[in-house]
Amino acid sequence: MEHKEDKRRNKGGRPKKGATDKMTYRVAVKMAAADYFRLLTRAYEAGVSPSGYMRECFQNGHVKERLSKEHSDHVRKLCGMANNLNQLARKANAGGFYDTHWDCKVAVARIHELINKIGI
Repeated sequence: MEHKEDKRRNKGGRPKKGATDKMTYRVAVKMAAADYFRLLTRAYEAGVSPSGYMRECFQNGHVKERLSKEHSDHVRKLCGMANNLNQLARKANAGGFYDTHWDCKVAVARIHELINKIGI
């Protein structure tokens, strides 16, 4: 009886991948030197491995590059500003908008400035 309970018990760890998720097939591709170095360059610019780059091209027809450090910093700042804006909204709802309207205007101006830097 105890032996059956041991099989059903969760042992932890990552669940096993299904048969469709496993990468079991390997495809060899011959390339000229110029094509190979172009692949390496494009994969480096996108921030992925060459095999990941080719896999992404096959699935989507294009590869989205990762966010640059500058853009990720802008997004992080934008998230912080959104948090500040939520705090101001809570303060305005509790004590009235008149007390916080200048703070809200400053926060909105900073958000617009950051969005213009990002280029959205």
